[in-house]
Amino acid sequence: MSDYSMRSYRGSVRPFVNFNPKHDAEIVHKAMKGIGTDEDAILMLLTARSNEQRQQIKAAYKKAYGKDLVSALKSELGGLFESLIVALMTPSVSYDAYQLHKALKGAGTDDEVLIEILASRSGEQIKEITKVYKKEFGGKLEKDICSDTSGSYQKLLVILLQGSREEGVDEEKIEKDAKDLYAAGEGKLGTDEEKFITILGNRSAEHLRRVFDAYKKLAGSDIEDSITGETTGNLENLLVAVVKCVKSVPEYFAEGLYKSMRRAGTDDDTLMRIMVSRSEVDMLDIRANFKKKYGASLYSTIQEDTTGDYQKALLYLCGGND
Repeated sequence: MSDYSMRSYRGSVRPFVNFNPKHDAEIVHKAMKGIGTDEDAILMLLTARSNEQRQQIKAAYKKAYGKDLVSALKSELGGLFESLIVALMTPSVSYDAYQLHKALKGAGTDDEVLIEILASRSGEQIKEITKVYKKEFGGKLEKDICSDTSGSYQKLLVILLQGSREEGVDEEKIEKDAKDLYAAGEGKLGTDEEKFITILGNRSAEHLRRVFDAYKKLAGSDIEDSITGETTGNLENLLVAVVKCVKSVPEYFAEGLYKSMRRAGTDDDTLMRIMVSRSEVDMLDIRANFKKKYGASLYSTIQEDTTGDYQKALLYLCGGND
């Protein structure tokens, strides 16, 4: 990475500078050899390497010891800590594809996961995820989503799955989009869901931010308020997630992390998914948003809500206390 891209890099986990996959594979091997496992050595090493570097460690390990590193780790570790380490060892696109597959297969659908991933990933990422999904699970993501969902909610998911938002801002359309959204919701009895889906699913984020400003002037309220007032259930949740991600992806994830912890029990699936998938993307911005919004640091919140090696690894991924 050039100086410039390092400066603009917003992940908490960055590529390790003097990286030697063979040496790392050896450290991990030693940590698992003999009686008892040195969990500390494993978590300190793996959280200090980028995902790409972890893939190279996996390859070096197989070459040196003739077995799969992930299987070896699974046989040594357990519980939440094991799940977190396995997640870290999974290439990020495969991790998203796996999360979607898990959300769709079996009884009931985990709509929270579908919504989070499809609302927050870029068009490029979604196209990659779709490819990997087909390769790894043999089915089409769109087909699997369609057989598990219905109505306007399904339509918007399918639009997001195309990963083809328009580019740039269309000055001509800002006022019109705002008026159309107003007319489709607040302005009439019943809601014209199609309009919401088409505009929120296809326009660029920059364009939509301008539309939301125009909408506020027009309606006197935020677009989220009218979505919450006009729609319900999964469609409402998806539309709100899209709006939040358009406004600020890091803020959307800061909120997701807060909700995953500040309740009776910790929602570890969500906590883990966000910490793993954002550690090399925008964790620094998520932390800043978290602190600003909730007055506590993400680091101390994780500390209060988790324990053991699992906690230690999450804190390394968090990367520091604000």
